[in-house]
Formats: sequence, structure tokens, C-alpha cells
Amino acid sequence: MAAQRTILVADDEANIRKVLAATLRKEGYEVLTAADGAEALQMLERERVDVLLTDLRMPEVDGMELLNSALEARPGLPVVILTAHGTVETAKTALKRGAFDYLEKPFDREELRLIIGKAAATAALNIEEPEPFSEHRYGMIGNSPALEEVFRTIEKVAASPSTVLITGESGTGKELIAAALHRHSPRATRPLIKINCAAIPRDLLESELFGYERGAFTGAVGSKPGRFELADGGTLFLDEIGEIPPEMQVKLLRALQEHEFERVGGVSTTRVDVRLIAATNQNLEEEARLGRFREDLYYRLAVVPIALPPLRDRKDDIPLLVEHFITKYNARLGKSLTGLTDDAMACLMAYSWPGNIRELENVMERGVLFAEGDHIGTGELPAALRQASSPTGLASGGERGRGGLGVTSPAVDAKPTRVGPLKEIIKQHTETLERDLICRALEATGGNVTKAAEKLDISRKTLQNKMKDLRLRGADSDDAAGKET
Repeated sequence: MAAQRTILVADDEANIRKVLAATLRKEGYEVLTAADGAEALQMLERERVDVLLTDLRMPEVDGMELLNSALEARPGLPVVILTAHGTVETAKTALKRGAFDYLEKPFDREELRLIIGKAAATAALNIEEPEPFSEHRYGMIGNSPALEEVFRTIEKVAASPSTVLITGESGTGKELIAAALHRHSPRATRPLIKINCAAIPRDLLESELFGYERGAFTGAVGSKPGRFELADGGTLFLDEIGEIPPEMQVKLLRALQEHEFERVGGVSTTRVDVRLIAATNQNLEEEARLGRFREDLYYRLAVVPIALPPLRDRKDDIPLLVEHFITKYNARLGKSLTGLTDDAMACLMAYSWPGNIRELENVMERGVLFAEGDHIGTGELPAALRQASSPTGLASGGERGRGGLGVTSPAVDAKPTRVGPLKEIIKQHTETLERDLICRALEATGGNVTKAAEKLDISRKTLQNKMKDLRLRGADSDDAAGKET
């Protein structure tokens, strides 16, 4: 079940607060109310709020001041402006400053439901950006060669107006790269407007991108600017660009080439100065070759391509990421963990990470939450991860290589990983991983060295040498469990 979204309603008119709160609670939202902007700011400091709905005209701290302060304290918070007819132009200014949308008084309840619904959905889709650390560039943690190449590209193209296409699997940090390109560009003081193309229904995507005029369709009780207008002078980030339907691809191409468009239901042409950054987890070049994506649009988007590596191709960064996430969730959950056991780190290093960094963060949050000692052990890792990281398909039982095989491994579960020079950490984890896999293979074959070598897809001599290097007892014996028959 999705988490219940919390809406903060700020309005100095008690009756309007009461009506808005009752309407939103009927829609299933948790509602907080504030009688003015100052009270709303206090609530934002101490409460979890997903959407802020605020009147423009309030005593002391008005809606515009509240908008600016809220977005400074909570970047990405969807703020919906409630405005009277005479202040619509001010509401449009608020949109350019980062407000999500506006609603005119007297408000239509169906329009209220739709706008708050979209704002709540946007809040749910927001990707939390890792806290910036001075030793890490662009909010990205790691120093692997693959990531260094991405950094070099950002440094070269951030200041240019060129369109950028970011490709990579889900969870690799595409939104972080888009934010870095914007922050280090001359447009940094202007809006960075984001839209997830996969989260918008196909029949609403055009109005979301280009806006609409009053009466353009059922429910269009007023005119609204689209994301292109809101991003004027700044950057527009289109995530999941591969999900845009063919009929919209033509209109998007024109907007990119001509820097102009018409609102839905409108006749006048609007010109904008927008830098576009797009992202996808699809192979758009292949999609274009197969005729499923416009080839001319693909080439217009891919002026500067940036390919983000999956986590499995930058495993040297895992120890740094783990350290960051443990620090983050120690603070959030009131814990004081200092690391992982060697065995747990070996599992992380062996796993393929289909969900990439986002999956690793989820695993670390779970580990910090459930760990009872100072370190996260294999017992705090998901069973699927423990099993998938073993080529023998055996789930970890916590005790490795012990019990009558003639070959034992040191008590790796009892030895915590300590932070040190990266090369030393990687070497230590590689040896731990090899020892772990060899012990599992021997356990699965009853201590038969020949069969264990076959299971590991290496020669018997190589396995014996590895066992000797790792000081595993029984390495010199023909077979720990006896001769083959």
C-alpha cells in the first residue's frame, strides 16, 4: 500500500481552510493547516509534508515569501498556489519561481482533486539526491574509471547550451547528472523543471509540456503554462524520454528545433529559451533503427550523449557508497554502525545489482535498521542477495566452511570491514570473496576438490593453488572427502 501523502494548507481564511481540508481528507490525504505563512514555515520544519497548498495573500509572510522559503528549505517540494482572479499574473510569476501549479478562487473541486493528485504523484516520484560531500563531485560518490569519464564529460559540456541525452539503467543516477549539468551552467539561477514522461498519461502529456488554454478540453477551466514555459531561461529535464508517443515526438522535435510551440487549444505561438536534457534507460539508437522512435528526434537529443555505467561495472565504488549510506542511515535511524563484516561485503561485491545504486541504498537502509551489533552481517542482507551472489546457488547460513570437510575458512563473519586505502580494501574483499566461493563449492561437493573445481569452472590445479594461497587447510590432500570413485 502506498504511503499516505500529507498536504499542508496555508490560508488566513478559516472557512477556506476548513473546506480545503475536508475535501482533501475525503480524497485520502492527511491534512495539516496553517493560518498564515509564518505558521506554515514552522510546520515545514517539524512535519513531513509532501505538498504545500498556499494562498497568495496572507498577513506577515505571504504566499510568495512562503514559496521562496519552502523551496529553499525543501528543494523539489510541490507547491500549489491558491489565487483570486485579480492575482493570476502573480501566480504565473510564482510558477516561474518554481511553484508546481496554481488554482483560482472560487476553486472547482474536480480541478483541486486533479492538481493535488498530480502534485502528490510528483512528490512520490522525486528521487532523493544524496547529500553533497566535499570529496565527491556532482553529488556522485565514487572514483572508478567509468565514473571519472562521466565527470570529464560534465566538465566539458555543462556551460554549453547543447542538448544532452543521459542513458543508463534505472537507479544509476541520471537525475543527479541532469542536476549537475544545470547547477554548473550559466542557467543555474533560472528554473530546472523536471517531468517524468512515463508518469504522465499519454493524452495529458502535450498539455503538461506545452500548456493549455481555457476551454481546450473538459475540465480546462483556466489557462495553464506548460513545462517548456516554466523552464524559460533555464533547463528542462525530460526523464524516460523513450516513453513519449510518436505523435508527441513530432511536436517535441519542432519545439527543440524552432524554440516555439502553441498551447493546446491556443492559436498564438510562444517562443522560449530552454536547454533540454533528456534521460532514458532504453537504447534509443536501436529503437530509432527499428522505427519505434523518430530518428531525427534521436539525433537532435543525442548531441552530447552521456552513458552512466551500471553498478556492476564500477564495483570499486561499492565500499565508498556503503560508507556513505551507513553514515546517512545512522543519522536517520539513530544508530552508530561502523561498517560491514567481510562476509557481508563479499556478498555485495559478488552481486550483480540489477537495481544499481538505488537497490544498494535500500539494502543498506535495511541493514542499518536491523543490525543489532556494530556491523552489518550477512544475516541483515536480503536472502535473495545472499543466494544470488553464490555461483553454487546456496543461501548463506552465516557459518562458512566449517564442519567436517577438512577445509575451513577463517571466521570471516566475525571480522569487520574497516575503512582504509581503497586498493587495500578491494584486495581484502577480493580475497574474502574467493575464499567464500571456494568454501561454498567444497561444501556443495562434499569436499571433493575435482568436482568443486568443475563447479567453479577452473582447473583442479588452479583450485589447489588458490587454496594454498588462501591458507585453506586440506589444500595439499587429494580430496578432503576421499578419493573419487
